Amino acid sequence: MAKKSTRRAVRPAVRKTAAKAKAGTKGGEAAKVKPAKARAKAGKKALGGTTPAWTKAEIEEAFRRFRAAMPEPRGELHHVNPFTLLVAVVLSAQATDAGVNKATPALFALADTPQKMAALGEDRVRDLIKTIGLFRMKAKNVVALSQRLIAEHGGAVPDTREALQALPGVGRKTANVVLNIAFGQPTMAVDTHIFRIGNRTGLAPGKDPLAVELKLLEAVPAHYMLHAHHWLILHGRYTCLARKPVCEKCVIADLCKWPGKTSFAAPARA
Repeated sequence: MAKKSTRRAVRPAVRKTAAKAKAGTKGGEAAKVKPAKARAKAGKKALGGTTPAWTKAEIEEAFRRFRAAMPEPRGELHHVNPFTLLVAVVLSAQATDAGVNKATPALFALADTPQKMAALGEDRVRDLIKTIGLFRMKAKNVVALSQRLIAEHGGAVPDTREALQALPGVGRKTANVVLNIAFGQPTMAVDTHIFRIGNRTGLAPGKDPLAVELKLLEAVPAHYMLHAHHWLILHGRYTCLARKPVCEKCVIADLCKWPGKTSFAAPARA
């Protein structure tokens, strides 16, 4: 019995000593960079709402840096007018912009207006976009929305979210992209990148895209809103990556509240 009691008493002490030794490690990448699994775990905790809130001054500074790094951000979907933009965004659902851009030149060469797209027909559209995921459903929606634009809007793309969302294949995110790019409205289209950034950094945590969108609309200063959508998307696409964020190149690394960010991320200067 005495032996058993001794073992129980010793184990916590050993663990405590080992923990101290590990915490006291200096030098080397192991001491500087958290393992990927640990960073991912920390990221999940951030989703739970434990991440510290950003101050207004920090948000202002973050977007000041985004603007300094990219004064005039542009979307990466190729288009020539509001209609082709609308079609490109519809095609981009669950697909990459690069993949869409490979398919749309041939499509838009034949149909760059609702009238031409409707005349092209679903079968032909399907053949032209078959390299894009969910091409059958998307071809059906593209032709249907073209017909709806002709019947209800005189062939023009409407400039309200309500009218856009009434079109086949058009959701809130797609409508927001069109309103922002085609009509210069300060909308926030929350895609997978912005949703990740909002939660990971603590800038706009939310359980769904709408929650993140509403928080960003409230948090982002009005003088940055027109381009905020693009700054955040491009930041998520090329820096704040899903699996391996490039924290050492992040312009807002020192402001970011993510517990899992790499500790070698130095304050950015812009």
